Amino acid sequence: MKKATQAKRIGQARTVASDHANCKALGQVLDRIGDKWTVMVVGALSKGPMRFNALLRLIDGVSHRMLTLTLRALEHDGLVKRTVYASVPPKVEYELTAVGASLVKPLRALSEWALKNQPAIQAARGSYESATEAAVVVVNSQARATSRAL
Repeated sequence: MKKATQAKRIGQARTVASDHANCKALGQVLDRIGDKWTVMVVGALSKGPMRFNALLRLIDGVSHRMLTLTLRALEHDGLVKRTVYASVPPKVEYELTAVGASLVKPLRALSEWALKNQPAIQAARGSYESATEAAVVVVNSQARATSRAL
């Protein structure tokens, strides 16, 4: 009986360690694909290979540095392929890999969800902010009353 209990505990410990490792791995992937610029770059490259300056013009608000960092990170993670053509001046194109292309459909679904639910989210934010402001007013008035009483 004692060995069975120990074996069960060891199995549970391994499951917890495995769950933790899986959560950590998932967190790292979500950090990459949940980034605003990653979503924009993947969306732009879903139309086909593009040069750096074309991406820079297409993605509103991205800086040269941020686009460079995002493309490097996506290349590092195997989502984007960088191809350098031997020409003068050198021509560099970026395109989605098969793994990167497999991300387009889930990101499109997330985009559709966000657009569909935007009004409800904005309404909830407004209600939350109104309730928070009302609570601050109550706390401030109680604080004034307390300081007068002292």
